[in-house]
Amino acid sequence: MKWTLLMTSHDMSLSASTNKNREDSWFKSLFVRKVDPRKDAHSQLLAKKEDTNLYKIQFHNVKPECLDAYNKASEEVLPSINADSHYPCELIGTWNTWYGEQDQAVHLWRYRGGYPALTEVMNKLRQNKEFMEYRNERGKMLLSRRNQLLLEFSFWNEPTPRPGPNIYELRSYQLRPGTMIEWGNYWARAIEFRQQNSEAVGGFFSQIGSLYMVHHLWAYKDLQSREDTRNAAWQHEGWDEVVYYTVPLIQHMESRIMIPMKTSPLK
Repeated sequence: MKWTLLMTSHDMSLSASTNKNREDSWFKSLFVRKVDPRKDAHSQLLAKKEDTNLYKIQFHNVKPECLDAYNKASEEVLPSINADSHYPCELIGTWNTWYGEQDQAVHLWRYRGGYPALTEVMNKLRQNKEFMEYRNERGKMLLSRRNQLLLEFSFWNEPTPRPGPNIYELRSYQLRPGTMIEWGNYWARAIEFRQQNSEAVGGFFSQIGSLYMVHHLWAYKDLQSREDTRNAAWQHEGWDEVVYYTVPLIQHMESRIMIPMKTSPLK
């Protein structure tokens, strides 16, 4: 009889555990929609098919006392590379962070031709005396640096030079692994709600560096116009659903308000 009672208690424990797992699974399903397994890479499903653009974003944390010298050196060298057709790359924008991580510079490059273009530029820059001198001097001014290689979402605008003055917001999202397709599905619709004031500059997802990372780049006239534009999005039917279903996909998020450097194509 004692042995039978022990088995019954064990069975009850297993049953309770199973029910709890089912409840947890059901509860999570309310917040995260599952995406059917795919046989294609995310880059093939989400990136633009008509081009082979590759982007590189650089984050340079500068010693506070060296920021002015860093900006001056960058403004002298980087535009010359951008203007030289010898290099299959374009400087999209170059900024200093205003709100967010302080004493930081952010550079965004586009390589038309993908990875071969990137390799070609890197090889040619090693032979560029002016750039190598700039790089050596730059190294003395930095506390740290990091970069990522990115592709652009097919449903976003391609970044193009624009007049200013503007402030720029770079919103960076670290997604949960396996949720990039779902993010893209929702934002393919959501971007329609954020085009009224031409604030959408570009949307990217990482290929090398921190993975499952998304960057959205926005332009505003000032901080108040940013506030007004973001609040206006809530008046569009469907925006609340996008926010509701995409927030659970995020592990971490960060916002930077950035000011263009004098020579930035994005003013």
